[in-house]
Amino acid sequence: MNMVLLFLACADDEEAEKISQSLLKKRLIVCAKKTPVSSAFFWKRKIDKANEVLLVMETIEENFEEIEKEVRKIHSYETFVLSAIPVVKYSKGVAEWLKEGLKK
Repeated sequence: MNMVLLFLACADDEEAEKISQSLLKKRLIVCAKKTPVSSAFFWKRKIDKANEVLLVMETIEENFEEIEKEVRKIHSYETFVLSAIPVVKYSKGVAEWLKEGLKK
């Protein structure tokens, strides 16, 4: 069981809430944190900017494909970036929390 942090930019708070609640209810993640961000990005041959909401989610690597499939159903972007960052160390009790909270 390999813990990862997932990062996903969403169009707004409503979209971020909808995605995080869906993933929590399906027990694919154990936690979702939301924070507003100002983004600058290259899209369709030009530099663009947007105010977005960044979701940071805690889960295990093994759930990535199922999470991506669920996000695709809900997310408004034509192309979204869902990225997973491995967690190499975490505090005592986290492994048990992950096992208890995630879909088996």
